[in-house]
Amino acid sequence: MESLVTSLQQYWWLVPLGFVAGTYGTLIGAGGGFVLAPLLLILYPQDNPENITSISLAVVFFNALAGSFAYGRAKRIDYRSGLLFSAATIPGSMLGALSTAYLSRPRFNAILGLMMIGGSVFLLLPHKSNKKHDHDCATSNATRLVIDAEGIRHVYAYNSKLAVAISAFVGYVSSLLGIGGGIIHVPVLVQLLNFPVHIATATSHFVLAIMAFTGTAVHVATGAFTHGIRRTTTLAIGVILGAPLGARISQRVHGPWIIRGLALALGFVGVRILILGFWA
Repeated sequence: MESLVTSLQQYWWLVPLGFVAGTYGTLIGAGGGFVLAPLLLILYPQDNPENITSISLAVVFFNALAGSFAYGRAKRIDYRSGLLFSAATIPGSMLGALSTAYLSRPRFNAILGLMMIGGSVFLLLPHKSNKKHDHDCATSNATRLVIDAEGIRHVYAYNSKLAVAISAFVGYVSSLLGIGGGIIHVPVLVQLLNFPVHIATATSHFVLAIMAFTGTAVHVATGAFTHGIRRTTTLAIGVILGAPLGARISQRVHGPWIIRGLALALGFVGVRILILGFWA
């Protein structure tokens, strides 16, 4: 026990990093993995992609779990939709976790960087017109009503088949890259599935908790997680402290600003990762 505490002391400086990732990741519903995975690539250039993703995904689980409790108290989670999306992500999460071992470090950097830049561009595109929105509602087969803790009614409709297909893809990519999937899921929920931004971020966090747990379990079973336990522990302490703060801040931030913040973060980190890829 004493040796474990001593070894953990070497990584206490990761707690503030986890706190920032947990706060910002919960605020925008992305789980913090899009912050952690690139930073871990920079901080630990000697690690292989499998080790990086196993650490990041485990920390995303703790972040999403803590954030889900906070969003649950705010009554912003669409549990019915969240359980449907989570079930769709599980097969992809397992396959993605197993696929990481076959990626070289330069290829991993390139895929992650391009995914983030693509997500940033998608978020910055003009919103759908009302005519397009009406057409989407006409083809939807799932209608939801969520009343949050402040008494605000959120009514929306979406295509459940499209949502399941996208969630399966999100599960694969999130476990493959260790980014949690929120950077894909939140834009999709808002832009393609008509979710209100605050419901999208909260529901995404709920899905992330289940998805990240599945991917982490696969990494544990394959032995990929054995070299990241201490770093995961200290980062997890930070994200658990930061996640409730991010959920509280989100109640005071307008939806469009959350989307813009996510877009800017994705673009910046994506470019940084591509630069890393050239130097790897």
